[in-house]
Amino acid sequence: MNRQITKLNFKLWLEFEEVDTKNWDIENEFCNIHVDLEDGRHYGINVWTYKFLQTAIDDDKKTGQNLSGLYQKPPDLFVKELTRECIEQTIQDLLKIGDLEKVLNPSIYYSGSNK
Repeated sequence: MNRQITKLNFKLWLEFEEVDTKNWDIENEFCNIHVDLEDGRHYGINVWTYKFLQTAIDDDKKTGQNLSGLYQKPPDLFVKELTRECIEQTIQDLLKIGDLEKVLNPSIYYSGSNK
């Protein structure tokens, strides 16, 4: 598939930039982000690192939640690390693919023309 490479403008708010970054494990953590597009669309996205998935499972095994780690309710997005650079690149790439609501959660997207 030949995707047109363009620079898409968006504003990005990252929760982890608002907290004590000295106590933040960029490879094993989760956060919320806001993506504001120039056309007025706004997105709130829950982001986990790959390593945090295992941490969540391990925590559930200890607490008994989610049937002791048998399942996880997934975030909206997984990334390698929680850094501005990583998340900006990720969002930029996802926007090249399509609308975030379609790309991040295609299983529940309903376009109105599909019945």
